[in-house]
Amino acid sequence: TPQAWQATRERFMAQEIAPRLPAASHALVRKHQAAGDTVVLTTATNRFITELTAQHLGLSHLLATECDRDEAGRFTGRVAGTPNMREGKLHRLREWLGPQGLTLEACQSTAYSDSMNDLPLLEKVDTPVATNPDDTLRALAAQRGWKILDLWKHD
Repeated sequence: TPQAWQATRERFMAQEIAPRLPAASHALVRKHQAAGDTVVLTTATNRFITELTAQHLGLSHLLATECDRDEAGRFTGRVAGTPNMREGKLHRLREWLGPQGLTLEACQSTAYSDSMNDLPLLEKVDTPVATNPDDTLRALAAQRGWKILDLWKHD
């Protein structure tokens, strides 16, 4: 159950995730928020793990892969709904925008990603930013003239 995993989740956040979030990532979030931008953390990692990351960064909007649970509320190990990855990330973002009367095409949008897995999303936003990118995404970003941001170099 989520309750049984809570202490482990908190320890993982404190010991593994928080130390890996450079100050530049916090500053980037604050910059967007100060500009009045809606900032959404969209990740393939499951919601149970990433809720604390979103909170740590001061984000109220999180799109993540959802964990399936059984009738007793225990995690089954399966995914509920569309995984928030590759084309699914773009689909889930559009689903999130819809009830707000918005479309991705009508929004001034920026996406930051480190992985080619996010190519479907990066290709649809106004401003794609390869952030701490893997070698493949770095090469593609350079070829397409996308901004490349190395947050680790700012700390």
